[in-house]
Amino acid sequence: MQPSRQQIQNVLAEVRAIYAELLRRPVERNCTARTECCQFQLTGRTPQLTKGEALLAAKAFRATGRKELPEPADGACPLLKVETGRCLIYADRPFGCRTHFCEAAGGPYARKDVLDLIRRLEAVDRLLGGDGPHAIESAVANALAEI
Repeated sequence: MQPSRQQIQNVLAEVRAIYAELLRRPVERNCTARTECCQFQLTGRTPQLTKGEALLAAKAFRATGRKELPEPADGACPLLKVETGRCLIYADRPFGCRTHFCEAAGGPYARKDVLDLIRRLEAVDRLLGGDGPHAIESAVANALAEI
């Protein structure tokens, strides 16, 4: 079942609220649009998105005027602008990108420090009929097909 327009708006607001709550947490971070963690072929890690996060990322991606995710030949995140190497959706980047493992930005968040926020994202996923997190490429591609 496709979510209604109103349901999508409510979900996007909840996901943004979760991201805003994360910003208020007293965890030392120094991520100023760094992109080392976006080089999946180098890190061996790919962010996993719940359905709500994927919908927000897809909507932000569409707002850039693009319709389909590129398939980067270099194994980098498909949401990086090829010409600049910068994230196309930085303000709406997924939770995993915000709590990532990048040592230059301060290392990973401790799971215990963000577990309540993870649970909220999982609740949104269930509300949307999602089946748990998926790799960023497939999660965003599926969300683009839905919106």
